[in-house]
Amino acid sequence: MAVKLTDRSQKILEAIIEEYIATAQPVGSKALTQNQGIKLSPASVRNVMAELEDLGYLVSPHTSAGRIPTEKGYRFYVDTILRVSEMDSRQQDRIELQYRQQGLQMTDMLREASRTLSSISHYTGLVMIPRLKTTIFRHIEFVKLSPRLILAVFVTQSGLVQNKLVEVDEDLSPRELEKITNYLNQTMTGLSIQDVRTRIITEMAQEKALYDQLMRRAFTLSSAALVDESNGDVIIEGTSRFLEQPEFSDLDCMKRIVQTFEQKSALVELLDRGLETKGVQVIIGSETEHTELSDCSLITAAYSGKRGTLGTLGVIGPNRMPYATIIPIVDYTASLISRLLDTDND
Repeated sequence: MAVKLTDRSQKILEAIIEEYIATAQPVGSKALTQNQGIKLSPASVRNVMAELEDLGYLVSPHTSAGRIPTEKGYRFYVDTILRVSEMDSRQQDRIELQYRQQGLQMTDMLREASRTLSSISHYTGLVMIPRLKTTIFRHIEFVKLSPRLILAVFVTQSGLVQNKLVEVDEDLSPRELEKITNYLNQTMTGLSIQDVRTRIITEMAQEKALYDQLMRRAFTLSSAALVDESNGDVIIEGTSRFLEQPEFSDLDCMKRIVQTFEQKSALVELLDRGLETKGVQVIIGSETEHTELSDCSLITAAYSGKRGTLGTLGVIGPNRMPYATIIPIVDYTASLISRLLDTDND
């Protein structure tokens, strides 16, 4: 059974974490009484620190007399002690200013979100690009490249453009492709891609659809064009911010993080976790389940359109992040992107 911390123990744990966030140096009793305003004798503070270490909330690095927080300490701090700061109007204005350009396409908007998250937080910004299945059908066009090869250009309601090469079994004339394009755009616009796929499967399963050769070709071609073969993608801005953190001064450690960012699969998997989560999610250290990110924390929030969640965005940095100020930045940015996407879809 978990041991409940006293108010005094919680205050000292909070003070140690906040001092360590500010200095990146092991925290001793003297720093707590001088810098954090703890009104106890140094001996009493040391006793509480020893108790917190025994409980697994703190650890003594090497031979230092000071302590630093463990993952358990950070988790308790985030879940129980943390008081999230209010964003001031200047920060909000700075974020919104980045999106006042008219006509930003969705991908440009998401890239700007990642850049802004990094700039304001001083850590690395991440934004997941929506998967095809989460988007709304606006328009599709087919361009004949050769007798058996067609380029499908698909545009979502939010402005995301995807190109796909489709091999066909029969030679379709430009006129036939035009008819197929018109039919699909008239009947599928406004549906989610998941609904479009369901409708195509249903129609193709009905024998009457097979009597209409044009419809059969339309469903076959669109079915191939709307297959989502991607494992997801993420926009990363501010990777160099890790070089500013003393935790990552080790070259091998930094190389592992950079390689993880380049491969992206671990980041996509972590951002995926936030798709079904309301509000802000905080993933700390080994909770990432990726050894190369065991010294990192990730703060994420989902963004959405009128039809539901589209993706997630967030900030990744050392476990020693100022959670109280980063959480509202991530939360506000996700809300702003959702609002802008809703406006663009009107």
